[in-house]
Amino acid sequence: MTPAGAPDHGDAASPDGPKDSAERLHKMMARAGVASRRRCEELIAAGRVTVNGTVARVGDRAGPADRIEVDGAVVTWDAGLVHYLVNKPSGVLSAASDDRGRRCVTDLAPAAVRVYPVGRLDADSEGLIIVTNDGELAHRLTHPSWGIPKEYLVHVEGVPARGALAQLRAGVELEDGPTKPAVVSMPQPSVLRIVIHEGRNRQIRRMCDAVGHPVVRLVRTRIGPLTDPALRPGEHRLLTADEVRELHRAAKRRGD
Repeated sequence: MTPAGAPDHGDAASPDGPKDSAERLHKMMARAGVASRRRCEELIAAGRVTVNGTVARVGDRAGPADRIEVDGAVVTWDAGLVHYLVNKPSGVLSAASDDRGRRCVTDLAPAAVRVYPVGRLDADSEGLIIVTNDGELAHRLTHPSWGIPKEYLVHVEGVPARGALAQLRAGVELEDGPTKPAVVSMPQPSVLRIVIHEGRNRQIRRMCDAVGHPVVRLVRTRIGPLTDPALRPGEHRLLTADEVRELHRAAKRRGD
């Protein structure tokens, strides 16, 4: 593209991309599932689309090497990228493979390409986990600098008193340092709803142990904006294009 004040480089998508790889931006967005071509042109005209950090204009061209964003969410058009949501049952490993032949979460989301789980759930924990070959999205969802919220429904031993809930909310001192404040509620006795922005090893279990209420059952119910109460344990589904964009938007670090 050639933004105002920049030199005209013709139709080249980028210095490293072939000239004939570029196409009209609105057509590329439509192929990626953003919206119809007409709607994509409207988004561009409204200044809601950027290419490589520069606000796009109607008529601009882009190619596979360019970074296209709509309202800050990255548009992906690589047909080789797949994104699955899996409801992991207890006993399944959050791994791509296991040398002992144990069942892995990737076995629940068959794909024609090699995929990997995003983050981890303990073998004895349950709930939502993303399985993908989208390395950039996986990095953003797991790196602590982006702080993607994850929500858990936690059955614990006993009924936590107000003091225990206050400790969880303020931060709990663990052997690897204090946890960041969490959002904690108790929708019913012995059941906690906990939202954290960290991803330490067995963090929820260690937090609950620290306040005297060991975990009996732990289920992850939300990853950023993504939830699906209809997805049964052991089931999987492909994420929609809208859901992938929402995840990218949620994983947009402050200051980016």
